Amino acid sequence: MNGNVWADAWLWIWIVLIVVGFALLVKGADWFVEGAAGLAGKMRIPALVIGLTVVAFGTSFPELAVSVTGAIQKSTDIAIGNVVGSNIVNILLILGVSALIRKLPVQKVSLWLDIPVLLLASALLVGLGAWGRAIEWWDGLILLVVFSGYMTLLFLNARKEQKRAREGGMSETPVQEKPPKNKYDAWKRKMLGKVWVLILLTLVGLGMVVGGGTLLVDGARYVATAFNVPERIIGLTVVAIGTSLPELVTSVVAAAKGETDIAVGNIIGSNIFNIFLVAGVSSLFCPLTFTISGNLIDALVAFDAAALLYVCAFLGKGKLTRAAGAVMVACFIGYYVYLFLA
Repeated sequence: MNGNVWADAWLWIWIVLIVVGFALLVKGADWFVEGAAGLAGKMRIPALVIGLTVVAFGTSFPELAVSVTGAIQKSTDIAIGNVVGSNIVNILLILGVSALIRKLPVQKVSLWLDIPVLLLASALLVGLGAWGRAIEWWDGLILLVVFSGYMTLLFLNARKEQKRAREGGMSETPVQEKPPKNKYDAWKRKMLGKVWVLILLTLVGLGMVVGGGTLLVDGARYVATAFNVPERIIGLTVVAIGTSLPELVTSVVAAAKGETDIAVGNIIGSNIFNIFLVAGVSSLFCPLTFTISGNLIDALVAFDAAALLYVCAFLGKGKLTRAAGAVMVACFIGYYVYLFLA
């Protein structure tokens, strides 16, 4: 490493811009989801559809922006590293730390549907990447087609559960809206009831995510060059953890408060979106190169993380215990030690 690298003014500027990029990604995704969900509600789209599409898509929006930007700029190691790295962080670090705080219940639907689909997605990523040493556009189409099938299955299953609940006399009761906390809260609710505000919020949120993704990728490339660190490592660490920060904070806080009902399902869903949607769409812009000694190993680690999650949930009889959390965190630390020492 060059001893004078820290004296480079541009390095500090780009580090600041990376932080700004993260902030834009997180807040932009939040605004986009709030605006899009509000518009969908105004258009009388069922809450079920909104939850399965807009909200679920929003959790992977930062990863999508970063990976697509990386693919467009031919930084494919950042693009694929972000996808694989985020999945590893989500399971081994986020679920691991959360399980150390409190046992996490794993819903039955996750055991028989979501985790097997995640294993399939991870296996497809490994297989398609190893087959042609890259995820080409036609591989991306395969991922997107399978993703469409999974979303259709989710929708049909949710509709079936709704029908079963209605037939059992469990009619949905309207959620009582809490009174506004203060004048600002009341004003915000009033503004969010206006269509033009929701449209503006959606567009501004989209712009923030795109801008934040661009800053993050450009900054990551500059820092990688300055420190002679491969873009793959930057994508697997700084970028992956950064784009997973919302899930990390949300899951850890939820675990501390005992609100763990859907924590595991949300993480699994985010990982499925990352592979099928993020990698699939990114590959349409530029082939995502796979190297045997690099990206392929990382993808195998992501597959192993998903398999470990399934084994831990099965042995824990539908729960992730503290012992499982300890194993996950230990595996995460071991993987990062490997990254920087290999």
